[in-house]
Amino acid sequence: MLPVARIRIPLFLLTAVALTACSAATANEPAGPKAAGKDDAPAKVTVVPPAAGKQVTVTASGGTLAQVKVVDADGTSLVGRTAANGVSWISDRKAAPGTKYTVEVTSRTAGGKETTSKSTFSTPEADKVNKLTLAPGKNTTVGIAQPLSIVFDRPVKNKADVERQLKVTTSNNTEGSWGWLTDYSGKDRVDWRPKDYWKPGTKVTLDATLNGTDSGGGWFVRDYRTGFTVSDQAQVIKVDLDAKKLTLLRDGRTVRTIPVSGGTPGGDKRSWRGTAVLMAKEGTINMNSETVGLGDAYNKDVDYSMRLTWSGMYAHAAPWNAAYFGRANKSSGCIGMSTEQASAFYALVRPGDPFEIKGEDTKGVVAPGNGYGAWNLSWTAWQAKSALR
Repeated sequence: MLPVARIRIPLFLLTAVALTACSAATANEPAGPKAAGKDDAPAKVTVVPPAAGKQVTVTASGGTLAQVKVVDADGTSLVGRTAANGVSWISDRKAAPGTKYTVEVTSRTAGGKETTSKSTFSTPEADKVNKLTLAPGKNTTVGIAQPLSIVFDRPVKNKADVERQLKVTTSNNTEGSWGWLTDYSGKDRVDWRPKDYWKPGTKVTLDATLNGTDSGGGWFVRDYRTGFTVSDQAQVIKVDLDAKKLTLLRDGRTVRTIPVSGGTPGGDKRSWRGTAVLMAKEGTINMNSETVGLGDAYNKDVDYSMRLTWSGMYAHAAPWNAAYFGRANKSSGCIGMSTEQASAFYALVRPGDPFEIKGEDTKGVVAPGNGYGAWNLSWTAWQAKSALR
C-alpha cells in the first residue's frame, strides 16, 4: 500500500478564504442599521402660506412629495402641480382672501417610507371686494347677437389678470373675443362677442374663476358660472328710417313688415343708427324725456316697450304718432309703431335679436357701451380691445 500524502495548507490562506466568503455574503445583504435609518428619515416638508392673491407652495427636503391636498373650509380643493423632481408643489390658482386652508402632505423617503402631515393657514380678509353683474341671465334663450357681458362694481386696473380667468366654451367652437369697454354707467365692463352672429342653437358657458384675483380696485372672493342658449331661429330686424319701415327677417325670410316713425331729423331727437341689440322687453313703462336730456319734456306710459340702448332708444307702441307711420320721422328718438303692430311684433322678438338701423339723418352710431353696440366695430377693432392681445 502506498503511503497517503498529507497536504498542509498555510494558516494565512485559510484566513484569506474566510474573509473572501464573508465579504461576498455581506454584499448581497441589506444595508446596515445606520444606512437604513438614513433612508427612512422623514422628509422635511415646508408649506409657504401666501398672502391673498398668491399661489400656495409646498417643498420637501430629504425626500419627495407623494401627494398634496389643499382644501378650504367648504371642502373646495386648491388644485396644483408637483414638479418633475418631486420636491416642490404649487397651486394652479391663487389663494382667496379671508379663507382658512387645510394642507395635508404625504412625503416619501428615499427608502420608500411615507409620512403624512397636516397644517392650516388663513389669508387676510380683503379690504375691498369687487363684485360683478352678468348678462344674459343664466339658462336663458337669446337672439343671435347677444354678447356675454360683465359689468364690475369696482375698477379693473389689472385687466389682463382678470381676462385670463374668464373662459368661454361653446357647443360648436365659435370664434370670439373679449373686449374691454366703459359701460354707459361709467363702470368697467368686458364683453365677449363672436366674430359673426351666433349660429342658431349654440350653447354657451362662462367659467369665471376669479376667486383670489386682484382687479387692482378690489378682490374677487368667489367664482362665477353661467350659461345660455342661442335661439334656433336666426332673427334680424332691419330698420330703414329713410323708408320709415321695419322688417323682421327669420332665417333670411321676411316675417313681418311694419310702417314706423323714427326720431325727428335735425336735432337731439334723431335716432341712433348702426346695430343695436334688443336688451329687454320691458312691457308698459313710464317714459320721461327729462331723464334723457331732452328740453321739451313729456311724461307718459308707453306700451310694448323694447329697450335698444341705455341712453333711452326703444321700439314701442306710439299711437299718438299714427299720422306719421310710414310717412315721416316724428318721434323723440325711438322707433314707434301702431299698438296693433307693436303687440304682434313684441310677441315675435326676443332679447339678443339685432336691430340693424340705417338712415341718412341720425345722430351717430350706437357706441359699444351704450347697450350692446359691439357689432358696430370691425372684427379686427373688436379684437384689439382684448387685454391679452
